[in-house]
Amino acid sequence: MADRDRSDSEFFRPFAVDSLGEAELAREIEAGPAECQAVARRLGLESLSGLRARFRLARAGGGALVRVLGHFEADVVQLCVVSLEPVGQHLAEDFGVTYSLAPVSTQDDLELTLADEDLPEEALDGIIDLGEAAVQQLAIALDPYPRRPDAEVPAALSPAENGPLGPFAALAKLKGDKQA
Repeated sequence: MADRDRSDSEFFRPFAVDSLGEAELAREIEAGPAECQAVARRLGLESLSGLRARFRLARAGGGALVRVLGHFEADVVQLCVVSLEPVGQHLAEDFGVTYSLAPVSTQDDLELTLADEDLPEEALDGIIDLGEAAVQQLAIALDPYPRRPDAEVPAALSPAENGPLGPFAALAKLKGDKQA
């Protein structure tokens, strides 16, 4: 969340790290209809409904880090890349994110191992936005090329009938036309 201002968060669910002791805590969040619409606009979805997430939060790294294990579920509708018809999908994924309580760039003594997936995110002002964590994981889980099972590529775009496709095929065709 470091690159997004909290004031523009569509699904802001703050968790104060100070409220986390030595014991693991569990939290559940759910987006309302207006929040789902705002997240759908941000992610370029036709619609989003039922965005829910569960989290387990625990201190790590001698108390300098917070490890968040989460699971989200959402129902999304995207447009088919072939037919532009709606494609609905239920997404459900587990994820983990580590947050640092100090600015990451000043943690010279923080030891990371190869098992760590990413550098920790910064918990700005001691706050972790659980909603933003869920939205980021949803964005990663989306199909970049959603396609309806019955969608067929139009014959005019099929390479079998019209030869090779792409910019270099078009250039080769132009070059062949000039030589004739």
